[in-house]
Amino acid sequence: MSTAESTPGTPAASAPDKEQQDYGFDTLAIHAGARPDPVTGARSTPIYQTTSYVFDDADHAAELFNLQTFGFIYSRLTNPTVSVLEERVCALENGRGAVACASGHAAQFLTAVSLLDAGDEFIASKHLYGGSVTQFGVSYPKLGWTCHFVDMREPDSIRAAMTDKVKFIFCEALANPGGVVLDIEAIAAIAREFGVPLIVDNTLATPYLCRPFEWGADIVIHSTTKFIGGHGSTMGGVIVESGQFDWYQNDRFGALTQPDPAYHGLTFAETFGDFGFTMKVRAVGLRDYGPTLSATAAWQLLQGVETLPLRMDKHCANALAVARFLEAHPRVAWVSYAGLDSSPYRALARKYLPKGAGSVFTFGVEGGYDAGMSVVNNVNLLSHLANVGDTRSLILHPASTTHRQLTDEQREAAGAGDDVIRLSIGIESADDIIQDLDQALNRT
Repeated sequence: MSTAESTPGTPAASAPDKEQQDYGFDTLAIHAGARPDPVTGARSTPIYQTTSYVFDDADHAAELFNLQTFGFIYSRLTNPTVSVLEERVCALENGRGAVACASGHAAQFLTAVSLLDAGDEFIASKHLYGGSVTQFGVSYPKLGWTCHFVDMREPDSIRAAMTDKVKFIFCEALANPGGVVLDIEAIAAIAREFGVPLIVDNTLATPYLCRPFEWGADIVIHSTTKFIGGHGSTMGGVIVESGQFDWYQNDRFGALTQPDPAYHGLTFAETFGDFGFTMKVRAVGLRDYGPTLSATAAWQLLQGVETLPLRMDKHCANALAVARFLEAHPRVAWVSYAGLDSSPYRALARKYLPKGAGSVFTFGVEGGYDAGMSVVNNVNLLSHLANVGDTRSLILHPASTTHRQLTDEQREAAGAGDDVIRLSIGIESADDIIQDLDQALNRT
């Protein structure tokens, strides 16, 4: 297998070679990007706890800084442990290049700043994590970027919002917290129609349940803090490029198709071809903005990704059992889980999430806001906190926490109304999760 350890310094982790592509998902989750350390024979990927790397000579240093050769320069840009994580997630998504960074929000920012100039626009789904709605709608305008939020359950709404200044379309494969499943293939067709990339946040689905590149997406983003790490211990983010988007098809992407003054006129799309975007993100975004993932964090995330397939099977099985229980509970008004036959997203889930509809979903408790607060205050096994994707089952009342900064209309659009409770179902015994929810509901 090709590895960052055997060929140190590849700034853009590339897709697996032909030999590696023959391996199954479970094998790639354990082996992609890594091999025994060539110096010590250590089988586990070492933590390369270093800030910098010795150059062979002055010419070698110059070539590295000019991006004429691949290698390690400084750990803000590249680190051998981080490179293994990048190559592994890239392999699981069947992408061409990947960049890891400090968080999912950092991944979104690095993607945007690599494509947008002041005055530019993009289109995003209304059904997003509340922090993303705030990032796109409040913070980005301060940088001169405009986001048009639309209901992508109706793909024609994207066409209506399209302008000459739009540089990309953004959505979540499986929306947090509302559980909305979008028609990625249809949205990708519209993106191609207008010559802009489709960026998909695949955090809740993970590449085990959904691989957006197979449906026409061009860039995939993950908050590795969630299911990829899987243990609620480590922050991180990853950007993965498909290598299929033609940056020269129109004049919107000068950042990639025009000479870059920071690199003596180098043109990223021309020089690096199908991983030009990845190189732009790393060589400019990470260099100038610095949301670096540490080697220790990358190592911890690698421990999680090795068990991703096993955990996701258990997460999904437990979530379906809990959703079915809640659907029949007298104190529950509704359940929004795409794995239920009653869900309006069931057909789309069968298409895009055939192995399971994930483990994050919402339900509405009878009694509204006060009842929702009561439930989260009365659970014992479930943890009341603002995260998802943990081995532990988690519960949250979004209207009073993650989505409280939004307007009532924005909360409703995001699936976070007053009565909404969000669950992230873990890998405990399903009966224990159900019992805890039952006693909490019965005390409202």
